[in-house]
Amino acid sequence: MSQGVLTDLTDGILTIQFNRPDAMNALHLEAFLALEDALANLDPEVRAVIVKGNERAFCSGADVSLMSPGQGSLGMEKITRLMQTYRNVEVPVIAAVSGPAAGIGCSLALMADYVLMSEKSYLMLAFTRIGLMPDGGATALVAASAGRHRALRMALTAEKLTATSAFEWGLASEVVAPDLLDTRAGEVAATFAKSATVALGRTKRAINDATLTELDAALGREAEGQDALRTTEDYAEGVAAFLEKRPAVFKGVNRA
Repeated sequence: MSQGVLTDLTDGILTIQFNRPDAMNALHLEAFLALEDALANLDPEVRAVIVKGNERAFCSGADVSLMSPGQGSLGMEKITRLMQTYRNVEVPVIAAVSGPAAGIGCSLALMADYVLMSEKSYLMLAFTRIGLMPDGGATALVAASAGRHRALRMALTAEKLTATSAFEWGLASEVVAPDLLDTRAGEVAATFAKSATVALGRTKRAINDATLTELDAALGREAEGQDALRTTEDYAEGVAAFLEKRPAVFKGVNRA
């Protein structure tokens, strides 16, 4: 297992922790593949999963340094495969969100079955700030829970959505004090781990199938869109501006 992702299995509860605190838990390729492996190869003893970050962040998205010229890319096919694997986990998944859940980190939070957010945490679809569009199924996940106009607001403005607003919009299951987040996540996971696991799995599958009917199509549209957007001048400017820590100057040229 990558040091960028830590795992622990105790009493039937698998805890998956993003472990790049100095990078606000941004995912590099190794961590990304380790996360997929952890979700795809659950021990038969696992009856609930907690996905978490640390005090600073849940996950701030993909490591933007990987997007610069000459660096490797996570690849949309890897993102699609991860999110499909995540959706198909047969036990309840709890996201314990502290700090930012941004970019693909937002998608990873919202794909969970039970979203616990610290009062100081927030969701953010930050993609348009670097000339991209939401991915990881976010275009379907947000709309399924919050509705079309709220999804558009979140995606087009790239604004932070506070934990309180996320709860009001139907994007979070509970909001708790920061010092209670891990405790509450453990309580919820323990409840699930003592429940009828097969029944919970069937239930989550039925609800996901009823509400996320567009997820696979959304992942395809997102992959096509991102591949096109990566050829634009605005994307090159967005990444350069991020790495240089300056405001981006978009020209709206090479519209994909």
